[in-house]
Amino acid sequence: MVRGHTSLVGMDITTTSKSPVTLLGLGAMGTALARAWLAAGHPLTVWNRTPEKAAPLVGEGARAAATPAEAVASATGPVVLCLLDDASVGEALDGTDLKGRAVVNLTTATPAQARRRARWVEERGARFLDGGIMAVPPMIGRPETGGYTFYSGDRVLFERHREVLEAATGVKFVGEDHGHAALHDIALLSAMTGMFAGIAHAFALVRPERDLDEAGFAALLADWLGAMAGMTHGMAAQLVSGDYTEGVTSNLAMMAAGNDALLATAAEQSVDPRLLTPYMELMRRRVAQGHGDEGLAGTVDLLTGG
Repeated sequence: MVRGHTSLVGMDITTTSKSPVTLLGLGAMGTALARAWLAAGHPLTVWNRTPEKAAPLVGEGARAAATPAEAVASATGPVVLCLLDDASVGEALDGTDLKGRAVVNLTTATPAQARRRARWVEERGARFLDGGIMAVPPMIGRPETGGYTFYSGDRVLFERHREVLEAATGVKFVGEDHGHAALHDIALLSAMTGMFAGIAHAFALVRPERDLDEAGFAALLADWLGAMAGMTHGMAAQLVSGDYTEGVTSNLAMMAAGNDALLATAAEQSVDPRLLTPYMELMRRRVAQGHGDEGLAGTVDLLTGG
């Protein structure tokens, strides 16, 4: 809601009930966040190590600060960081007066880095919320795309600034442990990386067949992966119950035996199997330990040393 009033010197001043935002970092993601907040009507102060990147946003209504200290000093709403890495966060905030500030860190980090950064910020008198963005820049400010951000840490801070956060993406609060947003972020990205490895291997297998329709194959592959994604719920149920044979339809011994055909086909198609063999080795080890009647959940224990 926007409303006008007259100052003591007779000038008409327009104010807004939207919370101001201070944003440090204007890479591709930071710029997308900035534009989402401007579009939602939030007064915005920005800083970037390369000042020229702020110029287009100033033209769109943002205010540029010359230094991080200046940006933080003027902040009356959340101070959001979207920088290269945790070291960049430390460099940007070093020497700034954080007392009484609300710091929201959207910089990709590890869980341990997030916890250390939370302590570092809190020791300087500020409150801290960590976030992991599950979206690419074109999805920011567009709720229909399904992008969202994990948040963890100060729940009161999260609820207080929910409106600001939701103007950028959907939100998922995953606990008061400051490291849990980063953990969820990295875990999902790790699963995605493994999936992409399988996709790359699949395309490598069919690519030598010049009369094969790769676009048609892609549609089949996407449908198949979507159907197989549902097994994650079964694996979670097994890990919770401790019964790794629960609901198993294709057991580990059968899948491990089937790996021979996968490797033989890779050899026939002159495809390097290195993207698959590490997981196949885990499966083989688990079967050798006498767990051939299980599903895949036992491989999780091998990865964690169980």
